[in-house]
Amino acid sequence: MHPQLSPLVAATAQWLLRAYPPGNGAVDRALAQAQARQAVTAAAALRYPTALDAALVDVTGGGGADRLDRVTGAGDDDAPWRSWVDEVVASWAACLLGDPALARAAVAAVAGRATAEYGRLLAPGEADRHAAALLRHPDLLAPVADLHRTDLLTALALDPQDPPVAV
Repeated sequence: MHPQLSPLVAATAQWLLRAYPPGNGAVDRALAQAQARQAVTAAAALRYPTALDAALVDVTGGGGADRLDRVTGAGDDDAPWRSWVDEVVASWAACLLGDPALARAAVAAVAGRATAEYGRLLAPGEADRHAAALLRHPDLLAPVADLHRTDLLTALALDPQDPPVAV
């Protein structure tokens, strides 16, 4: 991932965690944060694959969380970090969190064989699943994931008309 995308990744992961809060306790928060960050990192790398793409986002910002807030009912503050949330990246990350087969395809596209840094996204343990129960629930993620799912499938060269891949 390009370093210029760091603010976008941090803000978008933060938005996901606020919209789909983790379980109670510091460990649950840390585990959910790791999963959200990995999903957003993969989505951002797919969305902005070149240094030029990343530089343009660095100049223009992520676009903000307004539409995502309306879709989910989340977000009730005007914190400056919220302007760095990227709606498409949040939608793609939601797709990855809710669909393990899609997550594997996305990570393969951005990381090739170097998938170790995406371990919590690709192979969540019981503690991970418990900590991020809302963040990984496909039905709860659907309003956000469905916003740009077709674009993600296109980016991964998958046919949107194909049935979901069995896990």
